[in-house]
Amino acid sequence: MLLSINDVAIKFLSEDYALHLVVLIRSVIGLIIILAVIAPFTDGWTIARTSRLRMHLLRGLCVVTANMTFFLGLAAMPLADAVAIFFISPLVITGFSVIFLGETVGPRRWAAIGVGFVGVLVMMRPGTAAFQLASLLPLAAAFFYAAIHIITRRIKATESAGTMAFYIQLSFIVVCLLMGLAVGDGRFGDQSNASLAFLLREWSWPQPAHYPAFAVIGIGIGFGGYLISQAYRVGEASFVAPFEYLALPMSVIWGIIVFAEYPSALDFVGMALILGAGLFAIWRDAQVK
Repeated sequence: MLLSINDVAIKFLSEDYALHLVVLIRSVIGLIIILAVIAPFTDGWTIARTSRLRMHLLRGLCVVTANMTFFLGLAAMPLADAVAIFFISPLVITGFSVIFLGETVGPRRWAAIGVGFVGVLVMMRPGTAAFQLASLLPLAAAFFYAAIHIITRRIKATESAGTMAFYIQLSFIVVCLLMGLAVGDGRFGDQSNASLAFLLREWSWPQPAHYPAFAVIGIGIGFGGYLISQAYRVGEASFVAPFEYLALPMSVIWGIIVFAEYPSALDFVGMALILGAGLFAIWRDAQVK
């Protein structure tokens, strides 16, 4: 729920601010929450101590890429469409768990993964007038997001959720500052494409009316990032992933209420295929075990 609300707020801000500015402010607030609220009740000031710095840097790079590509897609697409395409990620995680973690996935769950990708094709509609390049952005985000959680499974024995969340926010801050230095002056900001405009827009001081939205995304990522890291740290990737599908019906509701975006009948078919495939995969996993 926290991450779903985060998506709504960032889409709301995407018409007025640069992506890297929004994410920078979000991450600074999130890091403050981690250090001031989460750390005292978990790892204390040892939250930054790690023996797996390279893995944290790799995980941070995947997190930054997944978030940036997804948010760029949000700027140009209806909220529910972007979220639905992105939610192929739990099925990608299931596939990645076989390749990188040695977990066992039977033919029925492979079939579910195939059905999920059919749902993505229905949503994207490649080869038709309805297809837009922006739809590739949440799809790319899904693969990087899957990689995040595979790395989480690899380092869970030695790294706490608090440490993982700390290095994620640190990665965001470093990357966003570098992007701000590179393109934050807005010299490439005159773009007709919504995604490119969001990426290359000039930095500007937030308007007071938008302070609540910035607070929402900061608080959301501070607690949401910790909770999702903890979930994948203590649970099987193929078990935890389908719970994230709650964001799909929420995105439809937010899209209608906040942005007056009404999915088409074909969109609902694609969503149903993706949702159904994910739920079947988790049900089948429970049966096998």
